[in-house]
Amino acid sequence: MLTSWFSRTKKPMIQLYTDVHSHLLPGIDDGVKTMEESIEVIKYLSGLGFKKLITTPHIMSDYYKNTPEIIRGKLNEVKEAISAENIPVEIEAAAEYYLDEYFYKLICDGKELLTFGDNYVLFETSFTVEPVILKEVIFRLNSAGYNPVYAHPERYIYLQENKDLLNELIDQGLLFQLNALSTIGYYSKGVKKMAETMIERNAISFIGSDTHNMQQASFLHEAYSSKLAHKLDVSSLLNHTL
Repeated sequence: MLTSWFSRTKKPMIQLYTDVHSHLLPGIDDGVKTMEESIEVIKYLSGLGFKKLITTPHIMSDYYKNTPEIIRGKLNEVKEAISAENIPVEIEAAAEYYLDEYFYKLICDGKELLTFGDNYVLFETSFTVEPVILKEVIFRLNSAGYNPVYAHPERYIYLQENKDLLNELIDQGLLFQLNALSTIGYYSKGVKKMAETMIERNAISFIGSDTHNMQQASFLHEAYSSKLAHKLDVSSLLNHTL
């Protein structure tokens, strides 16, 4: 039986009805593999209280060569399956762009980027090494009228070790998206500590599930009910604007 949104726990889940980061389109990245798995996870998220899911398949030149056409086609298939199952949830698709030369070229050439909300573009980087073109990409996205969103910054080792860079990115107003599972140490203690640092600095603009499968989804109630999640200024999160 699915856990209800206001389940009786020590702390209820934070009130959040839009998820901005997930991998729910089957077979096109490292997320769900089949339509059945996709529907299972979506049903679970709906049971937690989510009304809208913005799913964000990877676009990475070396591994996941997704295009807007591929993503929209798969999204339509999932929408049909959701309708057939009568799941009371809306789903849209953007993308999670990996910051590499391919992404940089897309921006420079003025190619279509998949966005959500107020022209938000979600991007990620290497977990260990700061990309040489990080600041240049952020500048070019802003110059092109996009609002870049830095996916799960708490997970980047180079950012954990370089507080000057973190401070610079915060000061320039970059939008940060926290992974909910980081609040319970799902990835590591170091990631949880970094998440707490960013929450205490009121640096988080979005929180997302980054759900890839049912195993991860099963920890979300705990994450959104955690002490650390409750330290977020939920009213200021941009999830509510979507």
